[in-house]
Amino acid sequence: MTLRVLEPEWIFPFEGMEVGDSFFIPTLKIPEMLYVIDCRAKVAKVKVKAYASSKEGHLGVRVWRVG
Repeated sequence: MTLRVLEPEWIFPFEGMEVGDSFFIPTLKIPEMLYVIDCRAKVAKVKVKAYASSKEGHLGVRVWRVG
């Protein structure tokens, strides 16, 4: 039996963010989330930096708007 972790659908708040703002996404699928963030930021025409991180004991991705 394989355990599947289902990810929710995420809506990224890029347009409402100021440069320097960040948000955290809890996920176990770090590489996939980094790819999705990169693709969605390009569509939104914003520059972001995203890194694997943890918050309150939860693994995930922290995303900062840089441009």
